[in-house]
Amino acid sequence: MPQTVLLAEDDRAIRNALERALTLEGYQVMAVADGVEALAQAHRNRPDVLVLDVMMPGIDGLQVCRVLRAEGDRTPVLMLTALVETADRIAGLDAGADDYVVKPFDVEEVFARLRALLRRTSPVGAGSAPAAEAPRPLPERFIDAAGIRMDPQARRVWRGARELELTRTEFELLELLVRNAGIVLDHSTIYDRIWGYDFGPGSKNLAVYVGYLRRKLDEPDAPQLIHTVRGVGYVLRED
Repeated sequence: MPQTVLLAEDDRAIRNALERALTLEGYQVMAVADGVEALAQAHRNRPDVLVLDVMMPGIDGLQVCRVLRAEGDRTPVLMLTALVETADRIAGLDAGADDYVVKPFDVEEVFARLRALLRRTSPVGAGSAPAAEAPRPLPERFIDAAGIRMDPQARRVWRGARELELTRTEFELLELLVRNAGIVLDHSTIYDRIWGYDFGPGSKNLAVYVGYLRRKLDEPDAPQLIHTVRGVGYVLRED
């Protein structure tokens, strides 16, 4: 079965071009022109992933995302935005979006980001019958490092006694850093492990997520946990 994409874009030319490209790529596309239609369609036929333009008349992409998240809908969301300021990107992440693409975009980048989102949300081994195998040991319940405690099964995380509310991408990024505490992870490794694709040296995607994660982690009079190693990447350690 083809995976379904709900595309909401008020610019007809962009909407039609992206709908054609996604269809040729093998997706089943539901294309709408505004946020009202997007919400109605999402409620009628839940898609595998949403592609939402940020700037739409009436209900914009951020509002659509907020409504769905408030309803408990965790369908991955890719935002299309012409806004390039960090504060605008943070607004999208804060609304519950999983990733974003800045206009004008290369359609191959959209494909790559969609593949990464869908790969992260698809069950392991989906679409094939697993062969009989020996019972596997239960995974560890908690992982701990630098005062961070994570429960990967329940997707919960604490710094000390304070529980943090993280988006899917933030949680996966922090889990990667915690599991490799004290090890400097380069940009390419992080992009490959979290997004499944290295978007190149010009991408600000990782820096935005690290900055947003720091805002949620950091506490007054407490050491910073995520450190930048200039020209290399990031490391989690408690100095």
